[in-house]
Amino acid sequence: MDYRSTGFWFDSIAEAEGGFVPRPGLSEDVEADVAIVGAGLTGLWAAYYLLQADPSLRVVLLEKEVAGFGASGRNGGWCSALFPWSASKLEERYGFDAAVAQRRAMVGTVHEVGRVAETEGIDCDYRLGGTVTFARSRPQVGAARAEFAESERFGVDRVALWGTETVRGRFGVPDAIAATYTPDCARIHPGKLVRGLARVVERAGGTIAEGTEVVSWSDGVVRARSGGAERTVRAGVVVNATEGYGSQVEQVGRRILPLYSLMIATEPLPDAVWERIGIEHGQTFTDFRNLIVYGQRTADNRFAFGGRGARYHLGSTIRTEYDRSPLVRDHLVRTLFELFPDAVGARVTHHWGGPLGVPRDWHASVGLDAGRKEAWAGGYVGDGLSTTNLAGRTLADLIGGHDTALTRLPWVGHRSREWEPEPLRFLGANAGLVAMEGADLEERVTGRSSLVARAVAPLIGH
Repeated sequence: MDYRSTGFWFDSIAEAEGGFVPRPGLSEDVEADVAIVGAGLTGLWAAYYLLQADPSLRVVLLEKEVAGFGASGRNGGWCSALFPWSASKLEERYGFDAAVAQRRAMVGTVHEVGRVAETEGIDCDYRLGGTVTFARSRPQVGAARAEFAESERFGVDRVALWGTETVRGRFGVPDAIAATYTPDCARIHPGKLVRGLARVVERAGGTIAEGTEVVSWSDGVVRARSGGAERTVRAGVVVNATEGYGSQVEQVGRRILPLYSLMIATEPLPDAVWERIGIEHGQTFTDFRNLIVYGQRTADNRFAFGGRGARYHLGSTIRTEYDRSPLVRDHLVRTLFELFPDAVGARVTHHWGGPLGVPRDWHASVGLDAGRKEAWAGGYVGDGLSTTNLAGRTLADLIGGHDTALTRLPWVGHRSREWEPEPLRFLGANAGLVAMEGADLEERVTGRSSLVARAVAPLIGH
């Protein structure tokens, strides 16, 4: 396929990548210490830290398409400290100290990604500028205050609460009433990160077999197809790093739900326009609506802006045609221009998307089942650009048999229950989407925090 069509990130580096000619697939059966299914950021970070700890390890990554083809090369470019479950929800399940430990690990991960990028010479446009979250209604101001109060109580996230005068003095968001700001987020070009990391892993001795479709795995034996032939990999440990695409494999199935998130990118905007908009290089932005949106100012002065809104497809199907939706594209364009009227008229040059991995309880996890020779990480629900790094470091410790602060974090070993069979899965997932859309409408009409959102919040980790 033409991998430029994956989205703006791949299109912008296609020339440097030589058109994304796939690496050779498996030409024979092989033996490995660690076989990793999926060459996205989870698999690549795991391989990187495994090889850092022991360069003699035989690490093989098996990828159906090319490295970074999935969410790792399509996301919003937020290297943030976000985790699918809030600190309060983590405290409710695991206790205060465990919640603090998870939050500290996430904040530290933002800086770890930047450290590795600098050390390994990965030019991924990493710039630590923080996240601005705008509050544009009375209910959203309430959400901003709650976020600030939570950060104060746990004492990890350095959230600032800005009032109307500050926000309107700095940003071209005319209806903003307040905003929160956290410095713990970096703007990144995800395509450059994942492709650069793949080259670093190869230099360290890892093997990346592209064009190699994994059919199944069990007890350390992976069965795959490459070049029209059946191949077998025998390994000491098999790492499931498939994220949303795992729904297509029997070993994962209903443990994960592929939920699409879509994006747009504009043409580069003049510096004078960005001065009026107020978003600086390195800053990411969103607002406190219930149906999530997210954006950044790219290194070449574009808006890269995305959000939820695409429906779930019956049977957890994943198809190329689902990567784009005219209705969602129009929604994103309208929303972006409502946020920043100074951007009105900017030409949209790219529209793309892809599936996120969503567990039934919206709880990301990482773990190792030594008896089954299987490790896993995923369920990031869109917060994976940085969480994959934490997962990679944790997997390296678990596989290496080390008891560390990382292996004692509360997300380690968590198992989400399976999603319901169809058509209940289809009805439930899309009802949740409609509920979030309805919650935003409810808040606009009533001027009060949504009762619908409050009812749904426990189901999505808030």
